[in-house]
Amino acid sequence: MDNFRNIGLIGRLGSTKVIDTLKHLIRFLDEQGLTPILDQKIAAVMPGHGQQTSSPRLMGEICDLVIVVGGDGSLLGAARDLAQSNVPVLGVNRGNLGFLTDISPAEIEEKVGEVLNGQYTVDRRFLIDVLVKRHGEPIGESTGLNDCVLHPGKSARMIQFELYIEGQFVYTQRSDGLIVATPTGSTAYALSGGGPIMHPRLDALVLVPMFPHTLSSRPIVVDGNSELKLVISDNNETYPTISCDGQKHINCAPGDTITIHKKPHKLKLLHPLSHNFYQTCREKLGWATRLGG
Repeated sequence: MDNFRNIGLIGRLGSTKVIDTLKHLIRFLDEQGLTPILDQKIAAVMPGHGQQTSSPRLMGEICDLVIVVGGDGSLLGAARDLAQSNVPVLGVNRGNLGFLTDISPAEIEEKVGEVLNGQYTVDRRFLIDVLVKRHGEPIGESTGLNDCVLHPGKSARMIQFELYIEGQFVYTQRSDGLIVATPTGSTAYALSGGGPIMHPRLDALVLVPMFPHTLSSRPIVVDGNSELKLVISDNNETYPTISCDGQKHINCAPGDTITIHKKPHKLKLLHPLSHNFYQTCREKLGWATRLGG
């Protein structure tokens, strides 16, 4: 074993398939002489599990490896809790697309066994921190592994805002908002908005306008260490929202400033040796599909 002794288990709530997979994992880890530690929330819906429990954030301190069972959304949530602790994270796919959770339930024992025996590759994925200020005072902050998105919230009106990169004015834009995505998030919402696919190892951010009022507005790729600032124009009638990974939301107002920059801590994401980013793209995005069937 590759120094993996205490194994944290996090699962998506509301799925019997996730529960079945977690039970399978617990049996498998027990057979290997390892100690499973269940997330408190999923443990609450697994009566009689007989395992130690922990909050996801504390798992980063007490576990040698955390396995997330669910979809990419489940791993996104775990990443925000675990990135700071540098604990390695492995994903088992019980969702839909599965760009991050790349082990299928049918191959759990084979692929998880390989990882436990040191046969894996490591991806270090950076996250982005978001800080919203009003009249110079912080009113909200959050973190995203995929992206942060400025959008109208419940309103259907356009937003006007100014964009600055490294203190330099870029443009004033009227649009439905702006997606700021990491390479990890380039295959998520940003892709739907017409953004490019970026290899996970790139140190870059992509800025994708959402339905801009001018046809000349196009996605921009910038250095991953850039500090971005969005200023919500004072003449807006809309009170927009900034969302991180579609899971954390901060309500904004005209005049607010939003600062976005790389988080100092990275997510340590493990993959089986057979993992191939381009193969994943072929399978998940249908690149191998021939025209006409």
